[in-house]
Amino acid sequence: MKAGGLDWAGLMRAGMAGLGLRPDEFWRLTPAELAVMLGEPVGQRPMGQAQLDDLRRQWPDAAEEAGE
Repeated sequence: MKAGGLDWAGLMRAGMAGLGLRPDEFWRLTPAELAVMLGEPVGQRPMGQAQLDDLRRQWPDAAEEAGE
């Protein structure tokens, strides 16, 4: 990707020449689908138990504060 926007020419080359997509197939893809097909990581990893426990310590439920 280029700073300030998408590198459409590069994405089209990667999709059509690299992946062998036809133009109509390329344009029907969402950006997330194209990213997955190109091997780019998409989104964030799921929260792990340690992160959840940390959030619970930082932001306890009212019932937990009352000892319930």
